[in-house]
Amino acid sequence: MGARPKEVDGARGRASARSALAGLAAPLTVAALVALWQLVCSVGLVPSFLLPSPVAVVQALVADWPLLAGHAATSLAEAALGLGAGIALGFGAAVLMDRFELVYRAFYPLVVLTQTVPTVAIAPLLVLWFGYGILPKVVLIVVTTFFPITVGLLDGFRSVDPDAIDLMRSMGAGRAQIMRHAKLPASLPHFFSGLKISATYAIVGAVIAEWLGGFSGLGVYMTRVRSAYAFDKMFAVILLISAMSLALMWAVGMIRRAVMPWERAAGRDER
Repeated sequence: MGARPKEVDGARGRASARSALAGLAAPLTVAALVALWQLVCSVGLVPSFLLPSPVAVVQALVADWPLLAGHAATSLAEAALGLGAGIALGFGAAVLMDRFELVYRAFYPLVVLTQTVPTVAIAPLLVLWFGYGILPKVVLIVVTTFFPITVGLLDGFRSVDPDAIDLMRSMGAGRAQIMRHAKLPASLPHFFSGLKISATYAIVGAVIAEWLGGFSGLGVYMTRVRSAYAFDKMFAVILLISAMSLALMWAVGMIRRAVMPWERAAGRDER
């Protein structure tokens, strides 16, 4: 009996070690890849004008940071506007398709069809129709972010047990109450999964739209440094775009944990 607490402490220690190792797996992998990249560049296996070293990329990022920050602010503003409009449009479309079966049958194939057209193909048309301002960028972002939001919400709405809906109706609940108390909570995991995807699409969509015309933004910066064959600056802006996308995904995860506290409680109960 006296050895049992020691065994429990040992099991907890091993579990903590495994958890710490799992948490370090991704950073260690990234660090190993960066070290390999630096080694390849240092020994001259690849010419520096084709593949700049990580040190050169960081130096370019630091040297051009004031300019990059201004362009990043433009891209973030476009991404925020487009993502907000995509969320609003996706929510409205999901509610309508959940409420009316005819609307679902008529428009769901069109929603899917929007994802079969490459964004690079429609971006020039949007610039031609709406000019070089912010509008074509926002429209392209809405097109790219609309689908994950709509499909996620619609799947969440339709995942509710029909018996639970019938029970609420038998107790006098209306459609608005069923939506608020049953369908919306059930759709939240699907919504945030789609939102995480859409947040990254928003940044990428903004950059793609800026490639084809504009006065500011990370896409405009990329076209300029590409024309100058400044590949260290090209890698620097790619690094910045990746960091922005990861930051948005982290923010979505934080919002999810704040909006859905029952997930944290369920996780603690499982442990």
